[in-house]
Amino acid sequence: MDFYGVIEIVGKVIDAAGVAAIVIGALFAALNALSRAVRRQRPVYTQFRRLLGRAILLGLELLVAADIIRTVAVTPTLESVAVLGAIVLIRTFLSFSLELEITGRWPWQKAPPDAANTPDAAAPPGGARAASAPPADIPG
Repeated sequence: MDFYGVIEIVGKVIDAAGVAAIVIGALFAALNALSRAVRRQRPVYTQFRRLLGRAILLGLELLVAADIIRTVAVTPTLESVAVLGAIVLIRTFLSFSLELEITGRWPWQKAPPDAANTPDAAAPPGGARAASAPPADIPG
């Protein structure tokens, strides 16, 4: 088997992994939603959307990777690169839209500060110790 044959197979395997990620993620999200509905745990719909969105994002990332591998390594013509560019733009837009739906913010925005879950919440700014307290390894 030559190099191009191996790359084509690798691209198909990654394509299959992307589709599998979406299908398995959708099934998991549906089963999770059904389980939550039966147990009357809330929120059912928002949790379903979040899990489904994450599965779709993962699948899209794998599909883009497979397209890049096949286009660049197997058929690097101007037309195929242009088609790849269009596919990547569309999938990037979809990824950004899904990220906004899942988290409520754009991918480049920082997460809102949550003082209760931050490990350094009790530490003063800059991580410095209070001037009056000696370090733990020096007897006071």
